Amino acid sequence: MEHYIFMFKKYLASERNFSDHTLINYEVDLRDFNEFLEYAELQVNEIDYQNARKYLAFLHRRSLSKTTISRKISCLRTYYKYLESKDFVDNNPFQMISLPKKNKKIPQFFYNKEIEELYKTIDLNDFLGERNLAIIEMLYGLGLRVSELCNLDISDISFDTNVVLVRGKGNKERLVPINTYCKEAVLNYISNTRKDLLMKSKSNTYILFLNHRGKKLTTRGIRDILTRLINKTSQIANISPHMLRHTFATHLLNNGADIRSVQELLGHSQLSTTQIYTHVSKDQLRKVYMESHPHAKESLNEN
Repeated sequence: MEHYIFMFKKYLASERNFSDHTLINYEVDLRDFNEFLEYAELQVNEIDYQNARKYLAFLHRRSLSKTTISRKISCLRTYYKYLESKDFVDNNPFQMISLPKKNKKIPQFFYNKEIEELYKTIDLNDFLGERNLAIIEMLYGLGLRVSELCNLDISDISFDTNVVLVRGKGNKERLVPINTYCKEAVLNYISNTRKDLLMKSKSNTYILFLNHRGKKLTTRGIRDILTRLINKTSQIANISPHMLRHTFATHLLNNGADIRSVQELLGHSQLSTTQIYTHVSKDQLRKVYMESHPHAKESLNEN
């Protein structure tokens, strides 16, 4: 089992480009499954559809959330698919297991005032200020996943044609336009802070974003940076890097972008994944109502 897990994690990291965060969760899920195997006195290659259903029932009895159960089953689907491809097992017993229906949550996003305050917290006189500004610009301006941001090389950015080559989930590539604000922030960071960071580590890495020691910045490092920034604000209660991606999509759709274009920019393989962003904020909804309904327009004229 340990050998299988090691090989599987190596495959996910090198060939599927999974983030460190996902790899940690998957390892937890596999070790959890291994405990079930030991309890049931079964080997990995002895699991059939009936055993897979028993494991699903076992997860439900533990009162786990639908999201957690879905992740664990998805992990095992991918795991057994990998084992099957290597002829370690004869079939994938989790392929036909139905995932629990999850409650669709509206993604959290920032309003314009909140985004403005977030930018104001960045001290450009600080040694790492230019780097932090470039990170925020890339997450909000390009809608990148944090893992995608961490894996960017300088050569992935074409400053002549103003596009960025992004490698997403499953190593799928997409081109995303880079706006003027973002381009300027990244160029300033490369020209100044990044050079000093490279001198600290004495390395020749082409990874774009580096930590304070000059090493590759991790997803956890970016979360820490955002947490420190958020502690300086009064408008925002909490933040996650993914909220900037949610904000990117929401602001595009609220300002008239078509959903297919947003799907492509986000790198979603299914349109249904993008459709969750078609909600509109209360402010936007009120604006549409006030500008469109005849009685509402009359009220505006009277005022």
